[in-house]
Amino acid sequence: MRAVVYRGVDDLRVETVPVPRISINELLVKVAVCGVCPTDIKKIQHGTVRPPRIFGHETAGTIVRIGGGASVLASRFKLGDRVALHHHVPCLDCHFCRHRAFAQCPRYKQTGITAGFEPAGGGFAEYVRVMNFVLPGVVKIPARNSFEEGAMLEPVNTVLKAVKRLSILRGDVVLVAGQGPVGLMFTRLLQLQGMNVVATDLLESRLRLAKKFGARWAFLGRDGSPSRPSQPGRVAPPGRPFERTREPRVPANLDAAVIAVPSDDVVRQALQLVRGGGQVLLFAHTKKTEVRSRKTDVGCQASALRPPASGLCPFDLASVCLDEKDIIGSYSSDFTLQDEVARLVFSRRLDIRPLITHRFPLEQTADAVRLASRPTRNSLKIIVEAGEPQTVA
Repeated sequence: MRAVVYRGVDDLRVETVPVPRISINELLVKVAVCGVCPTDIKKIQHGTVRPPRIFGHETAGTIVRIGGGASVLASRFKLGDRVALHHHVPCLDCHFCRHRAFAQCPRYKQTGITAGFEPAGGGFAEYVRVMNFVLPGVVKIPARNSFEEGAMLEPVNTVLKAVKRLSILRGDVVLVAGQGPVGLMFTRLLQLQGMNVVATDLLESRLRLAKKFGARWAFLGRDGSPSRPSQPGRVAPPGRPFERTREPRVPANLDAAVIAVPSDDVVRQALQLVRGGGQVLLFAHTKKTEVRSRKTDVGCQASALRPPASGLCPFDLASVCLDEKDIIGSYSSDFTLQDEVARLVFSRRLDIRPLITHRFPLEQTADAVRLASRPTRNSLKIIVEAGEPQTVA
């Protein structure tokens, strides 16, 4: 079969590899589509994992083989079922799972879908093997929905998990900084829960879409800044004043802020903007950087949000202590939300179709990764098509 093999930093090659062999209680799925995810991009461009690997984990396709003797599987699946896959499933029993920190579960950290080599998702290939411990995450795609909608269940899950980490009430004001595919999903899910969303981005085109996705206010930032203009207004081109509208003035303080761009400055500013008792949720700060202790010169892994050269703290700690503001993080998905995510996507209450702007054949996966890593004014979600495109209602 054809597969796109990671051979080193920024080195993706279309190769011929064996079709994965499955065991009892496993599935072989013919891949239709796979989304390009920033977490895979980081691994490809920064060489954080050892090659060779076949990446791609936002995968949907068709079941073409069921492991022999799998009577339990036969009651759930049949050949020809169109399915969305989930490459991480927690044990639901360990210390981390009991605390609902599913992404920290040792079982969850094991990748259960592969197209060959060390399991890494495998969606950038024609076929994938679905191991038995991730079968609970497999979701059937309704006839009216596309493979692309199925592939988007995993990223939507990560966003819904993050939304549920916020302690917010209906009617609260929430900033979503960054209106890429993930930021737009945050905007829509928060709006569906009754929040008043303030959307910011550097691109006017994305702010127009944010309004369609439910943002009450949409403002152009400055170099990623979530700073609020003095007057409420419609989307305005850079350098031009915001126009007055009949919309109510944005409240003086935010109840929460979601940081959907990897900008340290935005984090600091958001912490200033949220009111006492508010929360700042980090979603895009997933790249670790090595810093060295001045006293011991020992390397350690730390967030990119590091103190300035002066050694001062990068933000006012009193705002966390005295003002009781929370800085929280959210990473990856929550398996227990799968049914809710499927209802949102397949009913199209969260319609992901406008987010998909570019589709590449499997042979052009490297081009898809490059575009996803350096988005243009017209690009949002990038999809790799391993099979024939499908038309649905």
